[in-house]
Parts: sequence; structure tokens; C-alpha cells
Amino acid sequence: MGAIATAVNKKGENVVPTVLSMLKQLEHRGTDAHGLATANSTNTSNSIERLTIKNMSSDVALGHNLSHILPKDRPQPVSGENFALTFEGRLFPRSALSDVDVILEMLRSDSQKNASSIIKRLDGSYVFAIACRGRVIAGRDTLGTTPLYYGENETSSAMASERKALWAIGIKDVKSFPPGNLALITTHGFAFQPVKTITQPPLKPTDMKTATKHLQTLLSESTKERLSDIKKDAVAFSGGLDSSLIAMLAETCGIEVQLITVGFEDQRELHHAETAAKALELPLHIQTYTLEDVEQTLPRVLWLIEEPDVMKVGVAIPIFWTAEIASKLGFHTLLAGQGADELFGGYQRYLKDYAAGVEAVRSSMYHDVTTCHEKNFQRDNKVCSFHKMELRLPFADREVVKYSLSLPTHLKIESPEDDLRKRVLRRTAQNLGMPQFIVNKTKKAVQYSTGVNKALRKLARRENLTLREYVKRVFQKAYSERET
Repeated sequence: MGAIATAVNKKGENVVPTVLSMLKQLEHRGTDAHGLATANSTNTSNSIERLTIKNMSSDVALGHNLSHILPKDRPQPVSGENFALTFEGRLFPRSALSDVDVILEMLRSDSQKNASSIIKRLDGSYVFAIACRGRVIAGRDTLGTTPLYYGENETSSAMASERKALWAIGIKDVKSFPPGNLALITTHGFAFQPVKTITQPPLKPTDMKTATKHLQTLLSESTKERLSDIKKDAVAFSGGLDSSLIAMLAETCGIEVQLITVGFEDQRELHHAETAAKALELPLHIQTYTLEDVEQTLPRVLWLIEEPDVMKVGVAIPIFWTAEIASKLGFHTLLAGQGADELFGGYQRYLKDYAAGVEAVRSSMYHDVTTCHEKNFQRDNKVCSFHKMELRLPFADREVVKYSLSLPTHLKIESPEDDLRKRVLRRTAQNLGMPQFIVNKTKKAVQYSTGVNKALRKLARRENLTLREYVKRVFQKAYSERET
């Protein structure tokens, strides 16, 4: 886990100092090792200040900051024959080799040709960049669960794990790298090629019994793959359907499981989470917060998520707290249930789509799945990485997504008045032995269940501002203070 940065200078000038400045903007994502590379030279150090670049000169360069999570994680970039590689994220299932070495072996015979095979063949949460003479080849996993941004100006075409690294070198128009794509970056800019993207599969006629059985198998395999390389794991726990199901599946993998719940002390959801944890017979750590905690956390979270979005910051603050507690308890990975609502119809707004027919619901859910990287995954990865926590998402698995999208709508939502929704997932949980009071719990978004949204509104009123105005002002202040 860590950060990736790469750039191509359009004027043929030395771009190594530019990539180094980008890495410095991303040091919060990885402090254990740092590296820079051109197509034919590599330099690594345990201190970003000690990286030697005086003998490195190229119009193409890439860099990496490492956060050491697993014993096999090693400093990057790594060198091949006339190319250098940096890889950020995880491959699933795990290999005996480190992930970057798996990619390196695939690229040895033909780096450009085999780069597309990485995306086609390998599931996981990852991005990668390959520096060759005069160009960079880059790719992102099919679901976009690891962040990657790109942009260009008159002098450079560049990519990085967070927007702030691109903003720092004068690139203002920054976009999210399209998932499942390969990009060729040259002095002419970016050329994208779709390799393995999410497509809407044809409907798969099936009944509830068959669907739940297969879904249980896929989710079990996905969870097992994401836990096969660790002995203990924290779970972001609300006591709702998604997090309880993930917790149950994790517990069957034979590792130490620690549930973590955060929120305001007066929230009823805390009591529900405690009751649910007892019913699941899993240890729970509850941490409560105050209005002052929200006020202090808000600027840092806005700096991390890189946009003054009211809904996103309301979700990001509880995730930030959860990752912080998990880190303090000695955990390095965090399981969460992101993606389940989009796959199985968890949001209330899907009932409005239902009025236009089941195809409208299906289309809406497909759209939400394909944009999850921009709405959820990037945000959550960035706040977790700040605490050196690796976020792992069992629902964000290629096979789980493909099968779930193929299921008939009526297995997810029974009618326009269906307050529960996610029927096939609830039945799967029931078959696994989940207590019925958890199976039948209605969805309540985390920004409301934790009390964070209410606190943000109170802070805004105290300043005589709307919530949107307040969040925007804090966002602008957070970045102006960082710049000075």
C-alpha cells in the first residue's frame, strides 16, 4: 500500500524533479520507503529527503511511496529490461510472490503487449505504471477500487494516487482514470484503451434458492481471498446487513476478527451494533465522538477526499474514525461492505425508479456500480490510507459484481413499496444463520446513523451558513493552510 506518481514532459525536458515533488505531496500515503525511476535507472531510499536525483535525467519518470503492510511488500519502483514498474494495491487471490513481482514476471517478454493482460487476467484492487523510453503505460483494475487520477498542461502529462499531487505541479483539470482501461502516455497526452470494464450482463433467469446459494459461494470466496494473507482483520461495523454479513464470512476464515463501531453517544444505532455483535459472538470496540471532534476532523478529511461534497464528507468522517481506531488497535487491514447497496438495490431512491419499470431500476443500479469508484471507493481508500490502513472490499469482486448484475430485479426489490430491498442478500445472510433482527434491519446511511450529518448542520448554523457553504469554506481554508 502507498502512492504512485508518474509524468511525461512534453518538451523533452527532465521530469524527475517533477515526480519527486508529486511524491512529497503523497507522503502521508506511505513513509516506509520511497523510490524514483526512469526507463533505465532506479533509486530508492527510506527517506524521501534522501532520494538522490542529481544523476537521474529523463523526460519520463515514475515514483512510489511505500506503506509496509505485509512482509512481502518491498520498495518500488522495480526494474525490468529497458523499463521500470510501479504497482499500487493488491492482487486476489494471493501469490507466493509479491504483487509487484507477479506483474514484473508478466511484463518481462513484452511490457506493452502484456500490460493489457494484467487487467484481463488479474483480479484485485490495483493500479500500475510502466516507464519505457518516451512513454508510460498505465492501467487500473476493473472496478477502480484503488484511486488513480490523471491530467495534463502545457508541459506535462501526469498521473497520481491523489489529485493534490497533480494540482501541485500546475495541473488543474484532474480526472479519475477510467477503471478497466490501459493508457499510453506520451508527449501528445493520453490515449485510453478499454480492456476489461464492467458491462451489463444479460439477465440470468433463476429462482431465489439458486441465487442465494451461488451468491453465498461467491461472497465466501471473495472474503477468503481478501483475508488469505493476514491473521487478523478489523471490520467497519454498523450492525446492519452488509457489515454483519462481511463479519460472519470473515469469522469463518479462521482469523481474529475485531468489529469497530463509531458514532455519537446519544445515537440509538450504537446500542443496536452492540446487540448485533453479541448475537454474532464477535468482539466489538465502540468509540464515541462529540461535536468538537467533528469540527477538528472535518478539515483533515476534506483535505484527504479533495472535494467539498457534503454527502461524501458525511460518510468519510466515520470511515476516518474507524480506520484511526483500527490502526491504534494494531490492525493493518479493514474490511467493509461498500458496493452492496449498488449491487442489490439498497438505496431508497431505487423505489422511485421502480415506478418506471424494472428495466429502469436495473439500468440505474448498473450506472451506480460503474461509478462507484468516483462516489465511494476513491474517497474511502484515501481516508484509510492516511492511517496506514488497507481497505478491502469483498463486494467489489469481479465475479460477485458480474453475477449480481445478472440477477432479475425482483430478487432484489419486490415492489415499489419494498422498504427492505436487497432481498437476495438478506436471504443469503439468513441461510448463513444471521439473527433475524439483523436480517430485517432497514438501511440507515452512515452519516445519519452515526450522528455526523446532524453535527455538521449544527456547526454550519453556528456560523450562520448553509451546510454546503460551511463545508466549502472549511475546504478552501484546509487547502490554503496547506499551501502556506
